[in-house]
Amino acid sequence: MAIEQRIRELDARHRDLDIIIKTEAQRPAADPTKIAAMKRQKLKLKEEIEHLRQETRSH
Repeated sequence: MAIEQRIRELDARHRDLDIIIKTEAQRPAADPTKIAAMKRQKLKLKEEIEHLRQETRSH
């Protein structure tokens, strides 16, 4: 199903972004603005994933 594939893709991007955020945060000269932007992007992905999961449950 197309929605399930989209969820898998978003999950993968969410995991990748989590790794990137953790790596960036461990750097001595971590850029807090960059980290904050990535965290916002990660949250948007999570919200979209949850929305799609709710959609699949209601059908």
